[in-house]
Amino acid sequence: MSETTGTIIASVIAFISAVIGAVIAGIYAKRGAEVGGRKAVEAALAQVHGQAVVEHWQWVRSQRHQSFAALLAAYATLDEILVRIAPEVQNGARLGEVTGRELRESALALQDKTSQLALWGPQEASELAYALMRKVTGAVGALLRVAAEGSADQNADWASSERARNEMVTAYAGFLQRAGEIIRDPLQPVS
Repeated sequence: MSETTGTIIASVIAFISAVIGAVIAGIYAKRGAEVGGRKAVEAALAQVHGQAVVEHWQWVRSQRHQSFAALLAAYATLDEILVRIAPEVQNGARLGEVTGRELRESALALQDKTSQLALWGPQEASELAYALMRKVTGAVGALLRVAAEGSADQNADWASSERARNEMVTAYAGFLQRAGEIIRDPLQPVS
């Protein structure tokens, strides 16, 4: 074998080794790119999912705040009507058609806001809102019974109406306190 033949054989072997090395490197580079790409996609999906969860939680919290505020506003409207008409009823006046309609409409608005709150929770707030609604219904009904009789000269019906009103105010205070705690709690769960 001559020196030229040896050089050619060595060159061919070096070339084949380079090609095989490049093919092997290409295969591993491709596999590495695929694995890296999958991991990048998985990380992106996890980040998107995590962001969606956070955004959903913030949206639910916002809806809760709005529901609490709407319920409190509806209660304030109804309470203002009760405070305004109670002295008249106590003095024996009957409710006029306009006042009766106003009272019924405000009670229905409060019931509507209570139902909306049930959509957003938490369950405890919903239960307190429904308890408040029952007490409001009792207070309105007691006042309407006294007004229907036409005279509330310190009789048992008026005392019953006052008790019902006090129970309503107590239920409101309980709801207001717990609603405030829920709103201020940054770790309040969505469900």
